[in-house]
Amino acid sequence: MAFVILTDSASDVSESLIKEYNLHVIPTPVTIDGTDYFDGSTIFPEQFYALQAEGTHEIKTYHINQFMFYENFLPYAEKGDEVLYICFSTGIAGTFNAATLAYQQILEDYPEFKLTIIDSKCASVGYGLVVAKLLRMQRNGAPKELLIEAAEYFCAHMEHAVTVVELDYLFKGGRLSRTSFLAGTVLDIKPVIIVDENGSLKAVEKVRGWKKAQKRIIDMVGEKGKDLDKQMVGICYGMDEEAFAFVKNQLAEKYQIKEFLEERVGCAIGAHTGPGILGITFLNETNEKYEAYLADK
Repeated sequence: MAFVILTDSASDVSESLIKEYNLHVIPTPVTIDGTDYFDGSTIFPEQFYALQAEGTHEIKTYHINQFMFYENFLPYAEKGDEVLYICFSTGIAGTFNAATLAYQQILEDYPEFKLTIIDSKCASVGYGLVVAKLLRMQRNGAPKELLIEAAEYFCAHMEHAVTVVELDYLFKGGRLSRTSFLAGTVLDIKPVIIVDENGSLKAVEKVRGWKKAQKRIIDMVGEKGKDLDKQMVGICYGMDEEAFAFVKNQLAEKYQIKEFLEERVGCAIGAHTGPGILGITFLNETNEKYEAYLADK
């Protein structure tokens, strides 16, 4: 019997991480012009953002449903494996509830199946970083009880500092008022967004200009982060590679960060933010009990 760590594609984990750990990632659905695609499986960031940029396609997202979860969990129940699933925040999507219903359904036929579902209260590389840490800990010999404990800890102490270039997508998705959208567009205002204690996206500041917005989220890392020179820090972006490179270089220079988890934002988040998203995720606390298993051996 194996102990298996799963996540979904809204975590934006990279193909290299998936291959390195043989990670099972449950794809998040996106509908384009009435046709269903699956993030990281049948559609990928470059293709998605190209379609989005055309501005002529109807794009909608919906969370992974109970049936999809049932199909993904069932093989582990049949093999007698134990599973830890780190899911998209309930403050943004209904993923946790759908996964729980699927688990209850499987228990009817496999009552011994053990599945721990953790609501990450994180988005994108926020819980992608949690998954990366857990996989490394597991490879370095951490027992399953400690992995579950560490997952809860990392999710509870994960910070997000995010900004976007275009306001159009936030406005269309109902996350920005018409007044703020019009004023922001005219004045070149960029929102600074966090994921709050409820796991919801929350705009906490407004900055004038794209470069200033980048600098502001870099400063937030210094204000909230702990032992940054010893952490793996996550950076995610849509299409702006120049901004990504600037942020990475500044983080290394200002805070002596040595290790980064670099990810492209996929459909689940990108559909609502557009290609100009840029985010940093990091821990506001560290714990030696977990750090002992996080060395890259």
